[in-house]
Amino acid sequence: MKSNFEYLKRYWPALAQIGAAAENYLYSDPNACIYKLGMFGERLILEIFAFEHIPEPTVDNTHSNRIRLLKREGLIPKKIDDILYAIRKTRNNAVHSGEDSVDDAKILLQMTYNLSTWFMEVYGDWGYIPADFVMPEKVVLPDYEAIIKEQEDKIAALSHQVESVSTQASNKSTTERVQKAETTSENMELSEAETRYLIDEQLRKYGWEADTNNIRYSKGTRPQKGKNFAIAEWPTDSKVSKNGYADYALFVGLQLVGIVEAKKANIDIPSVIDYQCKDYAQLIKPEHNEYVIKQWGSYKVPFVFATNGRKYLKQIETKSGIWFLDLRNNSNAPKALQGWISPQGIMELLEKDISSANATLQNTPFDLLRDPDGLNLREYQIRAIEAAEKAVIDGKQTVLLSMATGTGKTRTILGMIYRFIKSDRFKRVLFLVDRTALGEQAADVFREVKIEELMTLDSIYNIKGLDEKEIDKETKIHIATVQSLVKRILYPESDTMPSVTDYDLIVVDEAHRGYILDKEMSETEMLYRNQDDYISKYRTVIEYFDAVKVALTATPALHTTEIFGKPVFNYSYREAVIDGYLVDHDAPHNIKTKLRVEGINYQKGEQLAIYDPVTGEVMNSADLEDDMKFEIDSFNREVITEPFNRTVLNEIAWDLNPDGKGKTLIYAVDDNHADLIVKILKEIYSEGGVDNDAVMKITGSVAGGNKKKISEAIKRFKNESNPKVVVTVDLLTTGIDVPEIVNLVFMRRIKSRILFEQMLGRATRLCPSIGKTNFEIYDPVGVYESLQDVSNMKPVVTNPSTTFEDLLSGLSVAKTDDEKAYLIDTIVAKLQRKRSNVSEKTLEQFIYLTGGQDIDSFAKSIRNNNIKRSADVLETVGVPLVSSTEMSSLVDDIIKNKEAFLVLDRDKVQHKRPVIIDNHPDEVIERTRGYGEGQKPEDYLESFKEFISTNLNTIAALKTVCTKPSELTRESLKGLKLELDRHNFTENQLNTAWKEMTNQDIVADIIAFIRQQALGSNLISHETRVKNAFAKLRLNHTFNKTQLDWLNRIEKVMLEETVLDKQIFEIGAFKNAGGFTIIDRRFGGKLNEIIVELNKYLYEDGGNVA
Repeated sequence: MKSNFEYLKRYWPALAQIGAAAENYLYSDPNACIYKLGMFGERLILEIFAFEHIPEPTVDNTHSNRIRLLKREGLIPKKIDDILYAIRKTRNNAVHSGEDSVDDAKILLQMTYNLSTWFMEVYGDWGYIPADFVMPEKVVLPDYEAIIKEQEDKIAALSHQVESVSTQASNKSTTERVQKAETTSENMELSEAETRYLIDEQLRKYGWEADTNNIRYSKGTRPQKGKNFAIAEWPTDSKVSKNGYADYALFVGLQLVGIVEAKKANIDIPSVIDYQCKDYAQLIKPEHNEYVIKQWGSYKVPFVFATNGRKYLKQIETKSGIWFLDLRNNSNAPKALQGWISPQGIMELLEKDISSANATLQNTPFDLLRDPDGLNLREYQIRAIEAAEKAVIDGKQTVLLSMATGTGKTRTILGMIYRFIKSDRFKRVLFLVDRTALGEQAADVFREVKIEELMTLDSIYNIKGLDEKEIDKETKIHIATVQSLVKRILYPESDTMPSVTDYDLIVVDEAHRGYILDKEMSETEMLYRNQDDYISKYRTVIEYFDAVKVALTATPALHTTEIFGKPVFNYSYREAVIDGYLVDHDAPHNIKTKLRVEGINYQKGEQLAIYDPVTGEVMNSADLEDDMKFEIDSFNREVITEPFNRTVLNEIAWDLNPDGKGKTLIYAVDDNHADLIVKILKEIYSEGGVDNDAVMKITGSVAGGNKKKISEAIKRFKNESNPKVVVTVDLLTTGIDVPEIVNLVFMRRIKSRILFEQMLGRATRLCPSIGKTNFEIYDPVGVYESLQDVSNMKPVVTNPSTTFEDLLSGLSVAKTDDEKAYLIDTIVAKLQRKRSNVSEKTLEQFIYLTGGQDIDSFAKSIRNNNIKRSADVLETVGVPLVSSTEMSSLVDDIIKNKEAFLVLDRDKVQHKRPVIIDNHPDEVIERTRGYGEGQKPEDYLESFKEFISTNLNTIAALKTVCTKPSELTRESLKGLKLELDRHNFTENQLNTAWKEMTNQDIVADIIAFIRQQALGSNLISHETRVKNAFAKLRLNHTFNKTQLDWLNRIEKVMLEETVLDKQIFEIGAFKNAGGFTIIDRRFGGKLNEIIVELNKYLYEDGGNVA
C-alpha cells in the first residue's frame, strides 16, 4: 500500500522516506519503527530551524534543547510539543530498554502522521487538506529485506546537512506562521487513543505510573502498596457510558483517590464532571470498597478530573485545561487547573482541613508577633496581617497589601507566613521574588530574626533557598525567583513537572514589578498575539499553581491590581512618616546650570565629536546642515556633557559629606554615565584627601556581570564604612535596604512615577545610629518638573518584543476604527523607538522600500496622512476620530509598506548608538529649594498661612490646635498631617523654609507652625516646648523618686511625639510596663490630671485666641 507520508516528497523527501521506513517496520520490528519515528521528529525540528533561519544552539545542541528554543520563539504550540515529547521519550525507551510494543508503535505512527500534516500546513502548503491516516496492514512481502535496505540507503543519502526549502509558505511572515502553527494545532483532531497516550505522558510527568495499554484493569493491574497507579478502564456500576468504565482510577498505594475522564477536543469539559465523573465516584463496585478511603455523602472518591489534553486557555476555559472537583464538600465548584496534581499533592489535599485551620487562625492571638524579644511588629504590620487573614478566610484567592517602602514588608511577610503555617492553613509557601538580591535579603531575615522562643523561622521550619530547585514533603517555605520557575514550568529540562499543588500559598514581594505587561489583552490585541505572547512569564508562573496569592507592593500599578485585585490594606509613605516609622525628605535642592536652562546648541556648519561605543573611536561629523539643540532629558543619553556633570558635582560634592556616617546614592543614565560620575567625584575628593574607596559604581555590569561579585558589592555598601557614595543605574533602584542613605542625587530623568517612588524609598528608612532625621534630594535635571507631565502617562507600545509583523497582522483583520486607531498609535510609537536604534544597512533598505523616506519622515507621514493632528511632537501621538474611509485609506497605506516593516524586524543587532561628545562650558546659575507649589521659602510660608486661615473653620483638627490644643488626639493629629501633606505642607519643609528665610535654626513641630500662623504665637522648637512644660510641672509639684523617674521617661518619649494623651501609654515600652493603669498607680491615680496640666504648659506660647 501507498505510504501515509508519500505527500511529503514534494518538499521534504527525507521525512517521506523516514516515515515510510517506520511504517514498514511496524509489525516486523516495532522497536525499529519507534526509533524511526524518533528520527522523524528530530529531522522535522531541524527542517524548522533551516526554514526559519534560526541558528542551532552553540551549547547543548540536543534535540530536546532545540525544541525548547523553538518553543521560546513561539513556533511550537503546546499540542505539538506534547506529540514531540511522546515520540522522543518512547524513542529513548526503544534505544535504552528495548521498547517494542506494536500497540504503542501504532499510536505513535498515527501521532507522527498528525505531526507531519501540521508541518505541511504550516511550512508547506497553507491550502493543503490532509488525507485520513490509514493504518498499514500486516502483510508479508517476498522482497521485504530488499525494500527495507533500499529505504535505509535513501535515508542515508538524504541525511546530509538540512537546507531551507522554498515552499508556498515561504512568502508568509514568521508571525503569520506562528498564528498558523497555533490554529492548525488547535484544529488537529487526535484520536481517543492518541489523546490517551498523551495524557499517559502527562500523568507520568507528575509522578503517576500510567500506561493505558498495559496498566489497565483488564490486564490484571490492581493497586499496590508503594505504587502510584493510574489504572486505565477501571470498572464501576455506572450506566452512563462505556459500560461504566472510568478512563483512569488514581491510586496512592491501596487508596482510591481520584477518577479521570479523558475526552477528545472541543468537548465541554465541566459537563463531563457533572454527567460522568460524579456518577463513577458514587457507583464504585462493592468489591472495590477496600480501596475506598472514606465516604463523603454519596461519593466514595474524593477527587475527580476531566480533560481533553488541551492546554488551558482563559478564552476557551470550558474546553481546555484539566478540570478538577473536590467532592468532599458539596459547595465546592469545579475549576480548571493548568497541570496535574501529583500523588504527594493529592495526599496533602486529603490531610488539609481548611475550616479547622481558619478557626485556629482566627483564635490565635497576635501577642507572639508583638513580642519585643521576637518579631516586635508594629501595629500597622499587625493590621496588614489581619487584613490578609480575613481575605483568605473569606475565600479570596488573590490578596494585595500596599505598604510603603521601608515599612518592614519582609518582617510582615515573615509574621504572616508563620501564622499561616502554624495554624495549618497552608502546607507550603512559595516566596517569589524577581531578583536574586531580594531573595537573599529575605533568606537573611528568615535566618536571623527570632520569632518564637528565641528561634528563627528557618530553625522552626524546613526552608529551601534560591539554589534549591526541588522541594520535598517536609519543605514549608521555598524562596525562588520568577526566572527559575519560568524555566521549570515553560521550558523544563527534566521529564518531571512541578505539581500545581506544590505550593498552596504564593507570597509575591515587590508585586509592582510584573515585567513588560501583565494584563488581559483587549480583543484587538488578541487578534495578533498568541497565549505565550500576551501572558507575561511573571503572570504565567503565578497562575500555574492552584494556590492563594498574597502580594505586597509599595506602589500598586494597573497591572498589579488587575492580577491581585485592589489592596485590602494600605499603609502609605506619608502615614509612615507621620507615625514616625520613616523619615521625610527635605525640600529638594534644585540646581540650575546654564546648559540645563539654555540647552546645548550647535550652529549650522559646525562639526560634532561623535563617540562610537562599539568601536571606542571618536570621529568628527560632517558639517551640520541645520541648527541642533539638545534639552536636559537628552543629557548623557544622546550627548555626553562632562562640563554639565562636573559643574553639578562640584556644586554638591562636599554637601554629600564623604567623611560623615551617612551614605549617598546617585542615579545615572547608563553605565558610561555612571563611570563618568565616578571619575569626576574621585577627582574632586582626591584634592581633599578622601579615601579612593569612598566612591564606587554598582551596576549590573560590574565585575563582568558576576552576580556573586555584585552581591558582595551591595553588601559592602550596606555593611561597611566605604563606599560612602555609590553610583547606580537600575540595580539599586528598588528592593535593597541601606538605612544609612541620607542623600539621593538624580542625574537622570525618570518617566515612571512608580520607579521614582521606589527610588525615593531607598532613603526613607530610619537610622537612629547616625542621627538620621530626614534625607536630602539633589535634583539637577528637573526630575520633579518632568514627572508632573507624565505622572499619568502609560506606554503606548505595551510589549517591546511585539514585532511590526504582529501589529500589521492585527491591523489587517481589525474590525472597528477604534481597534485600527489603537494599532496605528502602537505602530508609530514603535517606529519612534526604532528610529534611533537601527543599523546603517537596515536604514538604507528601509529608505529604498519606502520610496526615499527615513524612519522619522515615514512615521510623520503615517501620523499626518489624511488626518488632522493636534500634536507636532512625534513622541505625543494620538489618532483622532476620522471617517471610516480615511481610516481604511490610512490602513492600506501602512500595509502596502509591509516589506519595509519586516526589514526593521529583521534588524536584530543590539548595537549601541553613537553619542555626541560635548564640551560647551557650564556654570551654576541658580540653586534653590523646591517648596511645594512655590519656589521661594517666603512664598511657601505665605501659602501655608493662607491655607490655615482659609480652612480654620472647615478642618476640625485645625480649629482644635488653635483653640483647645490639649484636646487634640493622636488620631486627629495624624489626619490633619495627612491633609496638610496632601497640600505639600510638611514639618521638614516648613522648618527648612523658616530657616532659609530667617536664619533661625528652630526645629518646630506642625502644631507650633499652625499656632504661629493663625494666632501669632512665638515659634519655639519642639524640644524647648517639651522641656519647658516638664520643668514647670516639676517646679509646681513634689514628686518622689519613682515618680520623677517615670516623668523622665515620659519626657523622653514626648521629645519624639507631638501629642500627649492616654493612648500613648498603651503602646511601645509603656504598654510593656503595664500601660496606663499601672503607671497611673505610680502617680496615686492622678496621671490623667498630670496629662491635662502638661498639655496646658505645652501650649503657653503667647498666642492670641483664634
